[in-house]
Amino acid sequence: MNPILVSTTEGSTGKTAVALALAQRVDDAGESVGYMKPRGTRLQSAVGKTLDQDPMLARDLLDLDEEMHEMEPIVYSPTFIQEAIRGREDPDALRERLTESYESIAADKDAVVIEGADDYKTGGIVDLTDVDVANLLDASVLLLASYETPGDVDEILAAVDAFGDRLGGVLFNAVSDDEFDELTEDVIPFLESHGVTVFGALPSVKELSGVTVDELAKSLGAELLTSEAPTDGFVERFLVGAMGSDSALRAFRRTREAAVITGGDRSDIQTAALEAPGVECLLLTGGFRPTGAVIGTAEDAGKPILLVQGDTRTAIDRAETIIRSGRTRDAATVDRMTELLGDSVDVDAIIALGE
Repeated sequence: MNPILVSTTEGSTGKTAVALALAQRVDDAGESVGYMKPRGTRLQSAVGKTLDQDPMLARDLLDLDEEMHEMEPIVYSPTFIQEAIRGREDPDALRERLTESYESIAADKDAVVIEGADDYKTGGIVDLTDVDVANLLDASVLLLASYETPGDVDEILAAVDAFGDRLGGVLFNAVSDDEFDELTEDVIPFLESHGVTVFGALPSVKELSGVTVDELAKSLGAELLTSEAPTDGFVERFLVGAMGSDSALRAFRRTREAAVITGGDRSDIQTAALEAPGVECLLLTGGFRPTGAVIGTAEDAGKPILLVQGDTRTAIDRAETIIRSGRTRDAATVDRMTELLGDSVDVDAIIALGE
């Protein structure tokens, strides 16, 4: 079988969950499956080395024996990018390393799932975009895409053109209820009329699209100021409370599943946020503790208050990264995606791309 490369038009489309769910489906069918992520981008330090978290999860979930340097032959870190720009990385040597790793993984496997980068164009500085990888490894491509506005179709068509005959089809993921009818009734037929295979559209579900308040707090290293308010609510977006209280209340009432970021000394904004049904928690900055009255209101409303020491701008940047990255990846996340794929998509048709 040829490998299946799971690529995407942008980050946060559920690429890892889909890639591992496909691999899990092959494994559950009694066939041997391999996994690799040629360019590690979701990096953390482990045992003195910078590694991508996704191959680590794949190795545990699929009980794989391959070494991390085989599953992730290129660590696409900021340092690597700087060195490549300075001409200190040899694209030919990188391609050889990637090919050797793939051949080692695929040697005794019935199928191999390759996870692409956070954007199919990533890797261009060393001639190793997802398009380049697909051509190098003779892979068929499953393109994941999100959908919010009709303008998103331009990006999808650009990716379709870039992959050419390598593209097996498109799968839409995390589509909101508001956009689902337009996507299925207008956009998908339009794409199919242009010769693009569309495997289907997966709805947005909380378990896959957001982070819990508890996960947000842990990722930020925030102090939890409320003891009774539950922390299992989901956060999918954040709002910055920097306006007057009346304007803030109107804005907060129009949102849902949001975290409000504001200074710890803005009791007017804090109170307005706690009155809005769509606000899940407060994230206060600057290390300033709110008044006892605000904490009491939060406890009564069942809305946690998180406190960080940094300034508002830093908190915004960090929270945006966490929420954009989505829910912490774990076995439960992959199981949920496997169920979702099974309910909505012909998974066997996707796996057959590698035949």
